[in-house]
Amino acid sequence: MKLGSMRAILYTISICAMGIAAVCLIPAMPARGQAGQAASGDKQLLSDQAFKNVQVLKGIPVNEFMEEMGFFSASLTANCTTCHGDESAGSWDKYAVDTPMKQMTRKMVLMMNGINQNYFGGKREVTCYSCHHGDDKPRVTPTVADVYATPPPPEDPDTLLPPARGERTADQILDGYIKALGGTQKLANLKSFQAKGTSEGYAEEKIPVQIYAKAPGERAIFSQSPSGERVSAYNGSMAWVLAPSDDKPVPLVQLTADDLDGAKLDVAVTFPAQLKQTLMNWRVSFPTQIGDTDVEVVQGSMNGKTPVNFYFDKKTGLLLRMVRYSDTKVGLYSTETDFSDYRDVAGIKMPYHISVAWMDGRADMILSQIQPNVSIDDAKFGKPAVPPPGK
Repeated sequence: MKLGSMRAILYTISICAMGIAAVCLIPAMPARGQAGQAASGDKQLLSDQAFKNVQVLKGIPVNEFMEEMGFFSASLTANCTTCHGDESAGSWDKYAVDTPMKQMTRKMVLMMNGINQNYFGGKREVTCYSCHHGDDKPRVTPTVADVYATPPPPEDPDTLLPPARGERTADQILDGYIKALGGTQKLANLKSFQAKGTSEGYAEEKIPVQIYAKAPGERAIFSQSPSGERVSAYNGSMAWVLAPSDDKPVPLVQLTADDLDGAKLDVAVTFPAQLKQTLMNWRVSFPTQIGDTDVEVVQGSMNGKTPVNFYFDKKTGLLLRMVRYSDTKVGLYSTETDFSDYRDVAGIKMPYHISVAWMDGRADMILSQIQPNVSIDDAKFGKPAVPPPGK
């Protein structure tokens, strides 16, 4: 794929600067009246309720369905129009058209499921990425360059990282992280904070962003894009993502399963004194590098299934990267968060640069101010209100 084509694709699939996935490869036309009604109630909206003509990926929450679209995008290095046709770029209605590529995608999903069921006892060993590796058409012939080129470092989130002997224990690394931030007592004194700055997606202009957080378990991010307000909110038990209707066919999505666990994890990292208790099955893997920085690697799990990897600066003890996964029908969907530019806030080191990347989007947040221990209305963390059409 040419670089120019790649840039165009990434521009298209980076519609949403924060939250879950962008609206790529949706195999149906949104039923707007039905979607709006379900989004305003408490019942979880499912894929075949929100969209028309869903034939294979039925009965799954919308947030998972959108991530599956992102998984297709990443596996084929594709964008929405690859499957839905060029006319879909300017019309949600065109997503209902059965293009040859969309029909083939359905067949491929059924084929993949059949292989896993018949040959691997139902365990997911084959995904779209197994054959495509970023190409819309899988290669069938190896080349000499494939044999002698330097292979990329392996990273298989489906398996546990190999344990490392002779390294510091997970407890030692995590305790060192708390100490590097300022210590248990100072972290306990942080009851809330409000931050402001800018957020920038791929090929997007910077937009204002505000973060509100309240211990022990509430966080919300608000940003104002040219097309409307974007909100990501978690109130301690439920989480939602709101996007302008021009950006997404379903403006308000309630997070479920691994995505809900991910929202809880994001808060645990925001108030890290509770991080060790939030996850289970802690283990240490071999040290590696992020750029030129030596890092220690610790892995835990939110639910005993999908792993979460943490990368700590070996010299400073500070968290540099967190990688978590959501389990979908077609494969694991990864979200990577980088933390940098730590500064002192009321005796605590807090990151002023937070960059979040997922399979079909990115949000690069640079904070200009963090105000600790401020009063925050609980309504900030509640279910966002969907603006009327045209607002």
